[in-house]
Amino acid sequence: MVTHSISYRRILNKMGYYAYQNGLIHNHLNQEGGWDSHLIKCRSFINRALEYYNPEIVTVLGSGWLLDLPLAEMLEKVRKIYLVDIIHPPEVLKQAGELENVFIVEQDITGGLIEAVWNTKRKFTFLHKLKSLESIAITEYVPDFDPGIVISLNILTQLESRLIDFLKKRSDIREDEFSSFRKQIQEKHIDFLMKHRSVIITDYAEVITKNNGEITTVSTLVAELPRGRFSDEWIWDFDLKGQDYYNSRSVIKVVSIAL
Repeated sequence: MVTHSISYRRILNKMGYYAYQNGLIHNHLNQEGGWDSHLIKCRSFINRALEYYNPEIVTVLGSGWLLDLPLAEMLEKVRKIYLVDIIHPPEVLKQAGELENVFIVEQDITGGLIEAVWNTKRKFTFLHKLKSLESIAITEYVPDFDPGIVISLNILTQLESRLIDFLKKRSDIREDEFSSFRKQIQEKHIDFLMKHRSVIITDYAEVITKNNGEITTVSTLVAELPRGRFSDEWIWDFDLKGQDYYNSRSVIKVVSIAL
């Protein structure tokens, strides 16, 4: 298991990664089963892809709480499973620690962008804000092990979210530059996946419906997805109980692709 230093964990905490992870499980529990259909479809597509490819090794990027991962079924099909995320919940560490062919890896799958953003922030102050993102290099993730088949699991549109939230509070950067930054991060992730047999499961749009019937669609995916061998799409009732928006409901459009 690869672990972060104490100083790096402090950076992750200040940038909101621990809060985001805890918030995710609380949202899931608050929905009281509202996410079940989405989670079942994720697990079903992964099982379908594994039956098709019949791999010995599987690497899961964005493994998180394992809610959308059919880990038990995977253990019957493959020889080795890598669970990769920036941090792992204690419950997952305990569960995976009891399985001899499951390996926990704590790595930044943006290729080191978290630390690059943090170091850039240190050069600027409230009075001297960051004016451009040009100095922040966006590099491709390179694992230090044979990843086998790679599963990008509901992580593609989340790679930049904490980074952009962090930067927006410390910069005077135009929204169009942030949009370009977001697109480049997503494209780098897709470039990596294209080098391997891969599975992508990602949201691509949020549909917000107000009580008066007004509908707004917001694209969450700005990069272009590749064509795959087979694919599926569905609606994720992300906010079935209407907690995220006052006087409105939100659903997420999801696509899954086997490359």
